[in-house]
This record gives sequence, C-alpha cells and structure tokens, in this order.
Amino acid sequence: MFPRERPRRLRATDSLRTLVAETRLSAAQFIYPVFVKHGQNRQDPIRSMPGIFQWSVDTLIPHLSEVYSAGVRAFLFFGIPAQKDALGHEAYAADGIVQRALQQVREALPDAILIADLCLCEYTDHGHCGVLRGERVNNDATLDLLAKTAVAQARAGASMVAPSDMMDGRVQAIRRALDAAGFEETPIMSYAAKYASGFYGPFRDAAENTPTFGDRRAYQMDPANAREALKEVLLDIDEGADLVIVKPALPYLDVLHEVREEVLVPVAAYQVSGEYAMIEAAVQQGWLERERVVMETLIAIKRAGADLIITYWALQASRWLNG
Repeated sequence: MFPRERPRRLRATDSLRTLVAETRLSAAQFIYPVFVKHGQNRQDPIRSMPGIFQWSVDTLIPHLSEVYSAGVRAFLFFGIPAQKDALGHEAYAADGIVQRALQQVREALPDAILIADLCLCEYTDHGHCGVLRGERVNNDATLDLLAKTAVAQARAGASMVAPSDMMDGRVQAIRRALDAAGFEETPIMSYAAKYASGFYGPFRDAAENTPTFGDRRAYQMDPANAREALKEVLLDIDEGADLVIVKPALPYLDVLHEVREEVLVPVAAYQVSGEYAMIEAAVQQGWLERERVVMETLIAIKRAGADLIITYWALQASRWLNG
C-alpha cells in the first residue's frame, strides 16, 4: 500500500503553495540602504554594484518616494563627504551630508523611518572607523566622536541611529549622549555582530572608504567565531541597543539563527554588497534568474530568523511581492 502521506498534494498549484508557506516576506520588513553625496543632479553609478548609485539629495528624494510607494518604509543612509580628515569632522557636522539628507527627506517623507549609519570610516582620510593612535584605532577616544555623531543625526531627523564601528562600549556612550541631548526616544539599531568579511568589497566603491593601510580585523569580528557573536549581541543589548544586526547575512545564517533564538529584541540581517554583486554578475552572464534567486535568498534570511532585512533589492523585491 502507498503511504497515506502525500506531501505533493499541497504543492500542486501556486495558490496552494502560497496558502501553506511557512515563511513570508513583506515589503514592510525591508530596509533600503542608500549612498548620498554633495552636489546637484547626481546619480553616479557604482561600478561593482550594477543598478546601485551614489545620489545627490535632490535626486535621492524622488527615488526614495518611488521606493516608499512600493511599500518600503525604512531607509539606511551612508554619506560621502566633501572633504575627509583624520577625525572625520563631517560625520558630526550640522551640515554634514547625511544630516542634510535626513532633513530634506524628512520633509518629503514625514512618515518614513530614516536610519543613519553611524561610523567614521566614510569621513576619515585614513578610512578607519575611529581615531588613530599610530596605526591602531583608539577605542575610547572614538566613543566621544560617535556620540557626537549620533546627536547630530538625531537633531537632523533620524528615526534611529545604527552604530557600525564595532568599538567596545559604543552603544552605552551613544545612549547616554542621546538621552542627555533630549533624544531618549531615539532607538539604537546596533551592528552587534559585524564580521570582518571579504563580502564588503563593492561597498568600498560605494562609500569610498577603503582604508589607506591595514584592514579592520582588529575591531570587526573573526569569521571563525560564532559564540563571540552572541557575546557581542548581549553586550550591546545590555548597553541599550533596541535592535541588533547580523552582517553579512547569507554566510552567517547560523549566527543569525542563534541570535534570534537567544534574544527578545528585533533582529536584522544585512544582505551586503558582495552578496548583491555576486548575484547581479551571474545574472548579467545569464547564469541565474534574478527574481527567483533574489527571492530565494531573502526567504532563506527570513527563515533563519531575521525580523528585518537590509537589502539593495528592496524596491525590486517589493514589486515582485506585490505582483
């Protein structure tokens, strides 16, 4: 006798498959990263990320309005400054590029969630994420500048700040500074488990933040370590993080799952530039189907435990979901 169970019964049609799907995606779960720079009428293509651009604020606003109308409500801002220096002054200047973008996008899209990436690497002339002492990043000296940056971003209209520097104690320093400045309601979304990954390569083109010497392995996490990721996450939550990020996404689905199982705060995963570039390159060669593969990766990230997904495909994926 044939077994009573026939799992294929529930796979027969698209409607049935959708009805019983265990993992569901929504545009409301996506966060769209954008790169903003000074100037007018700028939409500069990023060579290693086909379809992704550096935007001036005037061109960024209509683009984000389009993304917003597709159902994506959250945007993550990275800035390319006019000038760089050893202390990354434009990161915390009132008229810094991200602050300008936040102010103007806030006026155009008052209900959008505007998330400010909080790091110095785009703004320093050496490309590292903090204050240098010789050729090493000085952890504690960096905290003061990160705190100043957080306050400047909150004043400019950031819905939340997202420290990505991986300095010890940064969440506590930022929380104290925000509270002291009257921004106690501003959440912190911490890049809590950020690995020193080779998948960030195209981002260096996008953010123009390649270190002039060395690398970031002394402060970002060793890819060999999973337990340490949970330690970092728990430390950040204890210091006041309201949400946490695991970055990159696909190579660290095991870490993402472990974090989701252990914490009660929302967990985001960042599908990074290298993940984007690999798929886009294969699509251009005709080796992969973009929609099918992109959606499969997003489902995998959600299935592993992500509540939120930071993805460069936010607009396309939202349109695919909406039919």
